[in-house]
Amino acid sequence: MKVISGKMRGMNLNTDLDRFTRPTEGKIKEAIFSVIFQVKPNSKALDLFAGSGAVGIEFISRGCDLVVFSEASNDNIKCINENIEHTKSQEFAKVFKGDFKKNLLNIRRQGLKFDYVFIDPPYERLNYYKESIQMLIDNDLLNDDCLVILESEKELSDEYFKNLKLEKQKQYGKNKNIYFLRNDNE
Repeated sequence: MKVISGKMRGMNLNTDLDRFTRPTEGKIKEAIFSVIFQVKPNSKALDLFAGSGAVGIEFISRGCDLVVFSEASNDNIKCINENIEHTKSQEFAKVFKGDFKKNLLNIRRQGLKFDYVFIDPPYERLNYYKESIQMLIDNDLLNDDCLVILESEKELSDEYFKNLKLEKQKQYGKNKNIYFLRNDNE
């Protein structure tokens, strides 16, 4: 897997993950970032179920000031750290190891708020979409106008989005859905 665009374009990333994790495909990353188009200056992103960290590193490559990686698996944390080191992104990255709920509480304690959030939990864990979005809202972790991106094999109904506004939905192949939700506090 490679970084698609930005200052690290073409750099190879490690995808030596635990057996339960599959990395976001390159074409899906391209689709996500073609919708975002240009990362806001001075922005912060959260890669909530980070896996290899490839999506978060793409945010750094495209100009995010800070990306927070949240991951539970020791193997995947090792992979994320190797990718951060390989891309020389240490000054732009924070890694939280543990359950996503614990990590979100620790992130709140550090006073961080995000302009972009990528949520791609293990596919058998549909409840994680609702739970993570609810925690992001309840803990005031989303900046106004934050873009929350969900990747799912299943089609998700509006009940998963809570108070976020569905801006766009794209389907890739038979079973890949990408949702773009906006924290619209106007």
